[in-house]
Amino acid sequence: METIGYVRGDATTPLGKGVKVIAHVCNDRGGWGKGFVLALSKRWPEPEADYRRWYRERAGNDFGLGAVRLVRVDTYLWVANLIGQHGTRTGSKGPPVRYDAIDRALDTLGARVLELGASVHMPRIGCGLAGGTWGRVEPLILERLSGRGVPVTVYDHD
Repeated sequence: METIGYVRGDATTPLGKGVKVIAHVCNDRGGWGKGFVLALSKRWPEPEADYRRWYRERAGNDFGLGAVRLVRVDTYLWVANLIGQHGTRTGSKGPPVRYDAIDRALDTLGARVLELGASVHMPRIGCGLAGGTWGRVEPLILERLSGRGVPVTVYDHD
């Protein structure tokens, strides 16, 4: 079983060799414009364009909580848009994070990265604007990714 590696740095510049997937959490409302997605969009236009198209055409695809899209941004680099947030604001039903959706998305992602022979790199997903806690997210990563032998690195930005 792999463990999670923790480093200080920028998840948009993942460390190491080989195929890499940068994973992050998106909302189910088509919003892209705050948080980690801004750093992604600064580096590559494809993840945002794909997310917006996926949302726009949602009546005919799998867009929704728990869904995943991998977008290739370079020869050995992908970005995984994971839908794990309901809306964008804390309301009467609590913060927008949906742990069950993150769990399903990570399960799907685990299978895909094993096919690619990739490692996964991420900020502390679901814990920024989504309002989640790392104590709830980390066990999902350990089970769905690390427990399957997927190397995972979590980046804490300076």
